[in-house]
Parts: sequence; structure tokens; C-alpha cells
Amino acid sequence: MKSLLERYQHVKEGQQLMSASTEAKFWQAEGERLRQQLHNLQENHRQLLGQHLCGLGLEDLSGLEKQLETSLHNIRLAKDQLMIDEIEEFNKKGHLVHQENVELHKKLNIIHQENIYLQNKLNGKPEANEVITSSSSRRSIAARDGANLVHLELSQPHHAERYEEPESPTLWYGEIYVL
Repeated sequence: MKSLLERYQHVKEGQQLMSASTEAKFWQAEGERLRQQLHNLQENHRQLLGQHLCGLGLEDLSGLEKQLETSLHNIRLAKDQLMIDEIEEFNKKGHLVHQENVELHKKLNIIHQENIYLQNKLNGKPEANEVITSSSSRRSIAARDGANLVHLELSQPHHAERYEEPESPTLWYGEIYVL
């Protein structure tokens, strides 16, 4: 279309005083050329679909085959790239879900330990020795569960000018620290 407009402008500039019959002949020739171009494109399309191949020679068929192989290769590359992008996105989402699961697991462990402590306190078990310290920023609970010492420590996040990850609760059971 761009080349058609350029040719029109060129002819228009070259012959400002073109007669009506000359202009009609120009547009007829241009229309015939566009019809031929459309016919060639339709024939090429049919050949790419595997139709009307009987008039082609070995060289033409080889060229068509190579063109189709190149197109198929490009399609597979685009498909592979889309699949790689989706896999990366799913991996990111999976990592976020895993992190959330770890955090929820930590919270569950803390609640479970608090529940054990409270049940021991309610049942009045003498082996549950407790030490509770409290301040505006930290809470600490220690209890003896049988032969093991359970120590829970929670702290409030520190407020600062820049964002910092809040401290995660620290739980240690005996001599093993679980974060």
C-alpha cells in the first residue's frame, strides 16, 4: 500500500496536467497489477496448505518444504519460549506458596507449644516450670516438658525509617534451635 501511494505521488508530481483518459489507463493498469499480486498470494497460500502442488517442479517443492520447515521451527521456538515463561512464573508462585507455608508452620508450632504449656498449667503438672518475662518489645516463655526445656520467645517488629523484615519467632527445644 505504501509503495502504491508513493508511485501515485510520483506520477501525480510528474504529470500535473494528466488527462482523464491517461489517468483512467493508469488506474486500470494499477488495478490489474494488484489483482495479479492477490492471485499470486492466494496461490502461495494454497501451496503452503499443500494444495495445487501438481504444477510445481522438484526445486519449487524443495523451496516450499524449506519455507514450511523454517516456519515450523519459528512456531516451535515461540511456543517453547511461552512455556518457559509460564514455568518460571509457576516456579515463582510455588516459591511464594512455600514461603507462606513455612511461616504458617512456624506459627502452628508456636501455637502448639503454647497449647502444651497452657494444658500443663491447667492440669497443674509440677514438671511445667514457667518463667514469663514481658516488656514492650519481647515476650518470653520457658516451660519444662518432661526432660526437655521448651523456650518460646516472641518479639514485636522494630519500626524504622526503611522496611525491615520482622524478626521471626525463635523456638528452641532442648538444645536444638528451630527457626
